[in-house]
Amino acid sequence: MRKPEELLVPPENLRAEQDPSEFQFECTDELTPLAEFVGQERAVRALQFGLELEKPGYNIFVTGLTGTGKATAILEYIERAVAGRREAGASKAPDDWCYVYNFERPDEPNALRLPAAAGKRLRDGLDELLQAVRDGLRRAFSSEEYEGQRREILEGGQREAQVVMDEAQKQATKAGFLLRFSPVGMTLVPLLDGKPITPEQGAAMDVEQRQEIERRQQKTMDEMSKVAERLRALEREVTQRMRQLERRVAEAAVASLFDSIVAQNGEHPEVPQFLEQLREFTMGNVDLFRDGEQQQAAVAAMTAMGHPLPDPFGAFRCNVFVDNSQATRPPIIVEPNPTWTNLFGKIERRAYLGTYVSDHTMLKPGAVQRANGGYLILNLIDVLMKPGAWDGLKRLIRTKELRLEDPMEQFGLLAPQALRPEAIPIDLKLVVTGDPLAYFLLSANDEEFWEMFKVKADFDTQIERTPENGIAYAGFICASCEREGLRHFHRTAVAEVIEQASRMVDDQEKLSARFGQMRDLLVESDYWAAQASSDLVQGEHVERAIAERVYRLNLVEERIREMIARGVIIVDVTGSAVGQVNGLSVMDFGEYRFGRPSRITARTFMGQKGVTSIDRESQLSGRIHDKGVLILSGYLGWRYAQDKPLSLSASISFEQAYEPVEGDSASLAELCAILSSLAEAPLRQDLAMTGSINQRGQVQPIGGVNQKIEGFHDVCKAIDLTGEQGVIMPSRNRRNLMLRRDVIESVRQGRFRIYSVDSVDEAMELLTGVPAGERQPDGTYPEGTVNARVDARLRQMGETMKQFARRPGEEKPPENAGEGG
Repeated sequence: MRKPEELLVPPENLRAEQDPSEFQFECTDELTPLAEFVGQERAVRALQFGLELEKPGYNIFVTGLTGTGKATAILEYIERAVAGRREAGASKAPDDWCYVYNFERPDEPNALRLPAAAGKRLRDGLDELLQAVRDGLRRAFSSEEYEGQRREILEGGQREAQVVMDEAQKQATKAGFLLRFSPVGMTLVPLLDGKPITPEQGAAMDVEQRQEIERRQQKTMDEMSKVAERLRALEREVTQRMRQLERRVAEAAVASLFDSIVAQNGEHPEVPQFLEQLREFTMGNVDLFRDGEQQQAAVAAMTAMGHPLPDPFGAFRCNVFVDNSQATRPPIIVEPNPTWTNLFGKIERRAYLGTYVSDHTMLKPGAVQRANGGYLILNLIDVLMKPGAWDGLKRLIRTKELRLEDPMEQFGLLAPQALRPEAIPIDLKLVVTGDPLAYFLLSANDEEFWEMFKVKADFDTQIERTPENGIAYAGFICASCEREGLRHFHRTAVAEVIEQASRMVDDQEKLSARFGQMRDLLVESDYWAAQASSDLVQGEHVERAIAERVYRLNLVEERIREMIARGVIIVDVTGSAVGQVNGLSVMDFGEYRFGRPSRITARTFMGQKGVTSIDRESQLSGRIHDKGVLILSGYLGWRYAQDKPLSLSASISFEQAYEPVEGDSASLAELCAILSSLAEAPLRQDLAMTGSINQRGQVQPIGGVNQKIEGFHDVCKAIDLTGEQGVIMPSRNRRNLMLRRDVIESVRQGRFRIYSVDSVDEAMELLTGVPAGERQPDGTYPEGTVNARVDARLRQMGETMKQFARRPGEEKPPENAGEGG
């Protein structure tokens, strides 16, 4: 066994100091701002692979805990990658997308794909065309030439109609009737002596006279029906000639206007077809472009035909749905609130004549349409929290197209006047950020997940602490100063930041990659530099920022320490006691963690129950803690029950612990308390301990070692530092030590001690001052050692149990009882 002095951790090993003189710069303003990730080669290679591979399903899922700043870093990385491709001529601005009127099915607007900036030109051209068409038609239809031709057609029709009516009047008179024309038709009035028969004359006629008149009237009406048909034909002919006249006039007025815009957009195949349909629409609805009653009648007619447009000239409107006229590279869109409409667009409506109507001009794009041809960055939790968003994304990736839909229809609700715009093909690279657990759950439970995200970029939360990464950290500080408008950092401040980065991950050989949290530290350090009127952020300003942050968050820790000092929470830091030890735990409040000592007691007695945890029986312990308790039984049986049954009942408890107990870091302390109770060996109360054990008694590393040591140090300091107090920790945690400087100073002055052990025996020797004792070849332990006393006590318990198991008066069985035949 090693001597106690050999188990002491020297002060220089309690914290990995960063020497500022190792930096080849005086201040971060001498450095180039870091534009790359720090120490994330695995994730960077995955990002590069996913961005460059243009195949279906090779979208990127970025994992890594929050606080690494990966969302901002990914955005910046993609921007740099796209900029590099642009310089190499491998990337260009994406196309515009426009929605225009569908003349065949007005509720299904057509989508047009045009080169960047062509959408605006088409929209402006159509607006100018509409104004020119209205002006041209207004002038043409108000000209004297048109009025003369129109009058000639009308008068010619009237003359032809008058000839027909005169001939019909003669036929009717010859048959004895007067022919009268009215808006509702023709009527025949019988004549008597050349004059219409009065009602009195009609009443005086006998039946035969009336029948004769009716017979002649019927025969004449049959002939007059042919006249009516001829008049209707004449009216149709006049109408047809008027339409032909209007078309000739309209074509003459606007033909050149349409020819001009068709020529301007002739290189886009879909545009000329739309413009030809628009030309036919204009020629067929010339009244729409007139002023006064003709226009009102035309609008009413369109409404009656199922085109309830608030804008009667909606056919001329071009909705530039996605405008990339200002883009010089593929779009990179970050959508922080991925609701259905924010992702996939929406169909707006407006009140019109007591209802809600919509048209193609009220279609609005979402992040998917705006990112088409580029990159879309989303947060997985945000997507999963929004109804329908995840299913919509999966359908988008599967079909490679997106149809603008009303979310009410998606959820089975009735949407007023739902449009069904033409679907737009989508080609984008989807980048989703999430945590590793979400990736695991989705890959295990969603069959389509693997087909959607074939590239995983895994960001680590810690990186190697190397000189190269130290310089990279300084470059990150420089970039943050320029981005946030902070004072630059002196190299002493950079050294403090690097040490804090190691402390955040509890590792002397690692640095934290949670750059979001590190950026907060830089901002707060800059604040304290401003308070000190310093031009640069010095090392003491970083220390002040760390201390002030702790002060803002450690109220609970101070209250617990105060209660321990006042004896409300009973923790002894002097003296010794049997079956009692100070264990160390960590209390986690999210933003702040701290260590606190707890009294752990053990009581042993005869029985067969083994080790019982009072916390477990009262349902105050977690599964990992319960496993640690069960390991104690395994160790006791392996160590002391090779030559005898283990007849033991032991109870262990965290005293004054009313919150759930989890983790196995107290198993070493619990075992020491049990061994102390069995050996009746008092344990030092000025030593607290942490560590888990396996069934062979080897001490295993645990988490939160810095907080635990500092917590006990602060309690001892609050009561009184005697110079004998300290902490026993696992040797395998020595690389995790990044203690506060005041704790290190206490160790350096001999007022506090930190021991590292590898086995239970080493811990027991420190706690009792008695040799633990190693098992000898005959299975016994040296007399007077801890293990010998434990073994003897267990043997005594076994014998006593055997005595109690016999009936009164029963003799001890012979040695060879039960042997042979």
